[in-house]
Amino acid sequence: MLLETKRLSIRSIRPSDEQAFTEMASDGSLTEIYGDCSECYKWMGEFISEAIKLEVKDNPYNSYLAFAIEDKKSHRVIGSVGSSYYEDFEEVGVTYFIGAGYRGNGYAAEALQSFVDYMFARYDLKKLIATACVENIASCRTLERTGFFLTETRMYQDIYDECEEMSNIYELVRH
Repeated sequence: MLLETKRLSIRSIRPSDEQAFTEMASDGSLTEIYGDCSECYKWMGEFISEAIKLEVKDNPYNSYLAFAIEDKKSHRVIGSVGSSYYEDFEEVGVTYFIGAGYRGNGYAAEALQSFVDYMFARYDLKKLIATACVENIASCRTLERTGFFLTETRMYQDIYDECEEMSNIYELVRH
């Protein structure tokens, strides 16, 4: 898969992305998705291999789809965008993160907008969901800038969360 925006390429994950993803895990960029990532280097290669296999299956209802976000100028991997099947909601949702050194530049919203457009064009989805910790104001703003609307705020514990936390639940309905 390859999507292009003005500044970014959203592309299939490659085995060569392992170091970039491990570095982003060590800077705390994956904490909200996976919790404590102090030992992510031990499983990152397996995650990337699985992501490659899941992309071939091309089914957003099957666990997850993950793609690399690459800066067009530097060709550096700066984050990831993808989807995850939320079993508790029985809905496909979006996931994303940007490495700590690249935050605050609108990359997440740019990548997420392109990915959302792709998901609605490629699959017969009526809506997408997302969750964000209420304290993660930047992530909440990214979702809202991308057209997601807040449906509820409540205690929520995602599959990798260590405990429940106050979270915003968002939806984006296909037009």
